[in-house]
Amino acid sequence: MSTDSRVEDLLRELAPQVLGALARRHGQFDACEDAVQEALLAAALQWPDGGLPDSPRSWLLAVASRRLVDEWRSDSSRRRREEAVAVLDVPGQPTDQDDTLTLLFLCCHPSLSVPSQLALTLRAVGGLTTAEIATALMVPVTTMAQRISRAKQSIKSAGVRFGLPAEAERADRLMVVLRVLYLVFNEGYTTSSGPALLRADLTSEAIRLARMLHRLMPAEGEVVGLLALMLLTDARRAARTTADGSPVPLDEQRRELWNTAQIEEGVALITSTLGAVPVGPYQLQAAIAAVHDESASAEETDWPQIRALYEVLERVLPSPVVTLNRAVAVAMVDGPRAGLAVLGTLDSDDRLAHTHRLEAVRGHLLELAGEAAAARESYRRAARMTASLPEQRYLALQAARLG
Repeated sequence: MSTDSRVEDLLRELAPQVLGALARRHGQFDACEDAVQEALLAAALQWPDGGLPDSPRSWLLAVASRRLVDEWRSDSSRRRREEAVAVLDVPGQPTDQDDTLTLLFLCCHPSLSVPSQLALTLRAVGGLTTAEIATALMVPVTTMAQRISRAKQSIKSAGVRFGLPAEAERADRLMVVLRVLYLVFNEGYTTSSGPALLRADLTSEAIRLARMLHRLMPAEGEVVGLLALMLLTDARRAARTTADGSPVPLDEQRRELWNTAQIEEGVALITSTLGAVPVGPYQLQAAIAAVHDESASAEETDWPQIRALYEVLERVLPSPVVTLNRAVAVAMVDGPRAGLAVLGTLDSDDRLAHTHRLEAVRGHLLELAGEAAAARESYRRAARMTASLPEQRYLALQAARLG
């Protein structure tokens, strides 16, 4: 890994911690977020050549704090702001605690719309760029930039104080928090753009936050379900790419490379909730992942059970992505043409207009059905639609293989 990559990974890890510490100490989330972004930029410019400071977190916190003070000093209402800071800046507050989970709930404040909650949390807690967030939420980059800016202003206008919400309010924000962690994990497990298929920094951070959330709310079935889903999915990471970074389909993966400890933990988690609490979409997805992970080989996969679980999931949480996955399960049970018929119901769904997944799955099922020419064209269309270089290469090779 290059020096620039190591610095980038470290900054992504530290960004939410520094923002949380700054917001806890000073309030005014929007100003703190701007100051942290400036500190991150300064570090990105200085650290690769000058080397890492003894305490990178303290360095970022000091630089961001100076930027914050400089901004306040230049403001015409300096006195009022300094008085407010004097109230918030309680002597003896710890500076080394991890406020990331508190920051996560802050970004999911009810004063924000759900799309704004998602965007702000992915930026402040997940460390995703505006372009990555736009891709994950399937909206234009300019729209996403405006949404993040408005969200920060809304937090400011609402006068939100930094701290974990009351227990009753946590439940109201929980589904947004879970979806944000799910999106961060997915962006790391299959990146939307760039030279690498995987970003372990994002998957690891999502799992870390999910563990923290589970400790905070151990009785919540969907919290358990999401953590189990992440562990069961991430367990396959070592087998998902070839030596050159190309994707390896699930049925071709070397299962001896899968992380058995994570599989055992994930299965134990999901087993503890199914039937004990109301079922939700994350528990169902974890159950599907468990069926895959517990299969000794691709041929022994219990596809009828997976199809049944996707049918339940589609009723609980209808979405084009769920239907896409159900189409694959249907194809494995009833044949590729049955799966293609399910895919046909998605052709007019605009929510899939920004993703290559529909054409990639169509190419796979057409190939299974023996329609090589049509499969080749679908693979080519999918390759043109993705910004992920490994997926582009893989899809182009699939098309070339078919002549």
